[in-house]
Amino acid sequence: MTDTPPVGEVVDATPAPMPGAVTLKGRYGAVERLDRAKHSASLWAAMGGHDHIWTYIPAGTSFDQVAFRDYIDSCARNTERIFYAITDPGDRALGFLSLMEIRPAMRVIEVGNIVYSPALQRTPLGTEAQYLIARYAIETLGYRRYEWKCDNLNAPSKRAAERYGFTYEGTFRQHMIVKGRNRDTTWFSILDTEWPARKVAFERWLAPENFDSNGRQKTKLGAA
Repeated sequence: MTDTPPVGEVVDATPAPMPGAVTLKGRYGAVERLDRAKHSASLWAAMGGHDHIWTYIPAGTSFDQVAFRDYIDSCARNTERIFYAITDPGDRALGFLSLMEIRPAMRVIEVGNIVYSPALQRTPLGTEAQYLIARYAIETLGYRRYEWKCDNLNAPSKRAAERYGFTYEGTFRQHMIVKGRNRDTTWFSILDTEWPARKVAFERWLAPENFDSNGRQKTKLGAA
């Protein structure tokens, strides 16, 4: 008798839809489809002159205002990577991110090209944006694997992934050449089965009662 080889569990093989032009509203701001006419001026006001935020982004290391506007336009027109602006209650765009490496048939998607201006870094809105886009990808669109990848030298990105509840999976050595330099890529993920617990942690951290009168967190994300 021949032993039956092991196989994976049966899963729903229905392809997930592509991300779309949605506006995801939160308590501290919103995530909405990137638009050159609407967002480029406020993004430039928030990002212009802060060259360090582009260190690990393949697009470049610095921009003048015209080149920046053209770059935002190219992102907004991209149909393989779907870009979203992160806006504050005053409708000012302070950063952006994309849903990328999209494989609908496998129901796998990545959040990447994350660029936060100094005004967005270390804010409730910065965290809320990650919550909103993850909820959209996993709950609304039905992706079963949600990825985060970054340059292994990008310590802040790795800390952020762990803070948001992603699981470290390994490092791909000599994975890419970016700006003429080697990149070892670190991989993280959240699975759809893990999302309910991650969602609860996000929502507890984002609750108004988790912040004191000076806006300081009382409990860290993941410990809430």
